Amino acid sequence: MPETFAVTDAVELAVVDRSGFIESRHAGSALVLNPAGEIVTRLGDVTAPFLPRSSLKPVQALACLSAGASLEGERLGLATASHAGTDRHVAVVRDILAAARLGEEDLACPPAWPTDTATRDELVRERSEVARIRMNCSGKHATMLLTCVVNGWDTATYLDPQHPLQLHIRETAERLTGEKFPVTAVDGCGAPVFAMSLFGLARAIHRIGNSKANSPFALHRSAGELVQAVRENPWTIDGPGRPDTIAIERLGVFSKGGAEGVQVMVAPDGTTVALKMLDGSNRAATAVALRLLERAGALPSSDVADAMSKLPLSISGGGRDVGAIRPTV
Repeated sequence: MPETFAVTDAVELAVVDRSGFIESRHAGSALVLNPAGEIVTRLGDVTAPFLPRSSLKPVQALACLSAGASLEGERLGLATASHAGTDRHVAVVRDILAAARLGEEDLACPPAWPTDTATRDELVRERSEVARIRMNCSGKHATMLLTCVVNGWDTATYLDPQHPLQLHIRETAERLTGEKFPVTAVDGCGAPVFAMSLFGLARAIHRIGNSKANSPFALHRSAGELVQAVRENPWTIDGPGRPDTIAIERLGVFSKGGAEGVQVMVAPDGTTVALKMLDGSNRAATAVALRLLERAGALPSSDVADAMSKLPLSISGGGRDVGAIRPTV
C-alpha cells in the first residue's frame, strides 16, 4: 500500500509545554525555499509522497482561472479558501454560484456545520440543518462548477478524476510541482487530491506566491491576482480569529493550511515554507511555518511574536493558561 514518510524520517517541529513539562511532541517534515526557489532549510524527508489536502487549493483555484473562470477580489479569495462558514462567506459563495446560474443543490461537497462557533450556535438556535454551502470547501466547489459552465462541461460529474476539469487541474498541478503523481485519493470534500512530495508542493506554492498580477504570462498573471486577492481579503481564506487569517492580516504572508497537519506559507519577499505534521495535527502548523520564515530572515522577529500571541497556542489548566504549544525549529 502506498504510504507517506515514516516516523524515523521525521524531525521534531513543536512541543506542548504544560506547567514546564513537555507533554507532547509534534514531528514532521518541512522545507524552506528562498525567493530564488533554492532550498535553504530541509527538515525530515521532503521527497516522500504525501497528500497536501486543502493546501492544494491555490493550485486548484489557479487551474480554474486558467480554464476560463473569471473571479476577482472576495470571490477569488473564497475560491482558494477553507472558510469558516460565516454568513459573509456563504454570501460570496452564493455569488459565485449565481454567476454560474447554479444553486446550492449543485454542490457535491458534503453538508456540514460551519466551523465558526458563533455562526454554528446561531444556526442551532434557529433549528437549521447542516448545509453544503456551509462546508469549508464550498467556495472551491462553486468555482469548479463555474469553470464547468464556462467550458460547457458536465456539472453533475465534476468530481470524477476523469472529468475534463479534474484532468486540467491535475495537468496544472503537475506543471507547477514538476512531478507526476503516483496516487490520486479522495479529499474530505470529495474532490481528487494528488500524492506529491513536500518539495513539489513547496515549488508550486513558491511559483504561485512569487507571481505578479502584471506578468506578461497569463498563468503567472492569474496567480498574482489570486495571491493579491487573498492578501487584500484575508477573512475569505479562513475566518475571523483563525490561523491563516491572523497570519495574513498581521504579516502580509500568503498562507494556506490543509487537513492532517499540512501548511504552506509565502512571505512578502517570496520566501516559501511547506510542512507536514506526521501525526496529522494542525495546532502547531502555522506557528512552525512562521518560525521557519523568521529563521530564514523573511519576517521580523517582533512581528512574528505579535502574530504568535494571537494564535490559539495556549495550554489551559484549571481555567487559566499554564503552558503553550511551542515551535522547536
